[in-house]
Order: sequence, then C-alpha cells, then structure tokens
Amino acid sequence: MLDSASKGLFHLLALITPFKTLASRYGMRHPSSFARRFIAGETTAEAIDAARAVEARSLLITLDHLGESVDSLARADAATREYFEVISRIVDSGIGRNISLKLTQLGLSVDRATCVDNMRRVLDRAEPAGFFIRIDMEGSAHTEVTLEIFETLWSLGYRQMGVVLQAALLRTEGDLLRVLKLGGRVRLVKGAYKEPRTVAYQHKPEIDEAYARLMKILLANGEYPAIATHDPAMHSLAIDLAAEQGLGPEKFEFQLLYGVRRDLQASLVSRGYRVRVYIPFGREWFPYFMRRLGERPANVTSVVTSILDERRARI
Repeated sequence: MLDSASKGLFHLLALITPFKTLASRYGMRHPSSFARRFIAGETTAEAIDAARAVEARSLLITLDHLGESVDSLARADAATREYFEVISRIVDSGIGRNISLKLTQLGLSVDRATCVDNMRRVLDRAEPAGFFIRIDMEGSAHTEVTLEIFETLWSLGYRQMGVVLQAALLRTEGDLLRVLKLGGRVRLVKGAYKEPRTVAYQHKPEIDEAYARLMKILLANGEYPAIATHDPAMHSLAIDLAAEQGLGPEKFEFQLLYGVRRDLQASLVSRGYRVRVYIPFGREWFPYFMRRLGERPANVTSVVTSILDERRARI
C-alpha cells in the first residue's frame, strides 16, 4: 500500500543498523536471495543479462545503476565515470539504450554546479550513442532543484532526456505544466518517498485521484508520456483517455518495476501496448529495496524469514 504508515515503517527499518547489515550481507548473496526479486544484480553484467531476459518477453528496458546521495565530489566523479562504463557496456551488448539516474548520485547534495557538469558529461557520452536519459525524482527536498537543473540542461540544447514527477506531491500539477511547456518527456509515478502532509497526500485514495487527474493532463499534452504504475485501474483509465485523445499505442508507454507484476507486463504487451521495465542494479541497492517494500509491505515477512534462514545456514 502507498499510505503514510507503510512508508514510515520501512523508513524506520532502513535506519536500523543491524537489519541493514544483515540485509546487505545476504540480500544478493545467491541467485535465489530475497533482494533479487527487485534488484537485477550488483554488476553491470548481471543487469545486462536481466535486460536481455526482459527484452526476450517483448518488453522495453531502462537500467538504473543505484547509488544515490553521494557525500563527496570524489564519489560523484566516480559515479559519473561508472555511468560512462555502463553506457559503453550497453552499447557493446546491443540491448536498449535507455538509462535512469538520480542527481544526488552525481553530487547534487554536495555541489550543484558540479552535479550539472557531471550530468552534462553523461549526456555528452549518451546522446551521440542514441541513448535516452531519464532523471529520476527523489524526495521533495530535491524536487525544485531537480526541475531547475532539467530546465538548465534543456536550455543548453539537450533533448534526449526526460524527468519523473510524483503524483503524491501537492505541487506536481504545476510542475507537470512547467515541464510540458518546455516539451520535455515525463514519467508519472505515484511516489515512494515518505513525505509530510504539508507537501504530499498521505492516503491512497487521494494519491489515486491526483494520479488520474495528472495522467489526463499528461496524455492530452505530453510528448510520449510514460505511465508508471502497477495499478490495473490506472492502466484501464490511461487506455480510455488515450483513445479519447486519438493516441495510438505507439504514442505512449507503460512502465513497471523489475520483479513486480509480470502478469500485468505480459497482459499489456499482448494487447499491443508498449511496456518498459525499470531494471535497478548495483551494490548500493538497500535504500531502493526498502522503498519497494514500503509499497508492498506484505513482502516483509518473507524477507525477514529469508535473512534469518541464510544467517542460520551460515552458522
């Protein structure tokens, strides 16, 4: 569920050092380890193998090398260079040339100007090779600066990029109109971050209502909209709204997370719609994994059981 209590619980669990240590030790240890349900692997090679398997099911892909919130310019530079390597490996592999990344991974929390420079370095490598780069949205503290950087890059002539907007935030309708005015591409999500009620809706019905309202605007005015949700009701609504606008299946796409609702992925593809799977990978997978559990808290029992079972097996 997407309510505040669920997000709060997993936010707290993520801060418990013993739990984080155990999860990080065992979560990706074996092919059957619990975190691999949502994480493709820790290496680029594993991510590419996962992407090939996804594409074999007639799905599109985007890769996300996890590692947000770096705390030094040296780490930001290292992350930027890691994306150079990811770009090179993707080109060599022949899989789809689509990447998602977070600006705090490139140094946003350390120095804004350096972050912009690092993002330009990534785009300068990616755009000539035919990549599309999606700037992921992070917590609300980063929303405004993320959009400002997107606008700066757009003004500099970068066009093979888009941004993510979160329906849960109260400000998002204005942000959506702001990006659409530029002609930028938007991925619309519900939002996985724990946010205060002063900036975000707290309950699922409110978030659903906001998502439906924003999706209608996006499909009517957007450049190749990305509808990113696992909610079948929203899929049906998107299909109806697209039909009202005269949009064929090639004019927009659905996006779903790796390891989540493969049945929906297959169903949408069988009906002729484009579906892109968001494939996260990397050693810094724990924060992402906890946000996914916050969205689907019923999984926590199986996760905790897996951690304890693997620990006992090692003793």
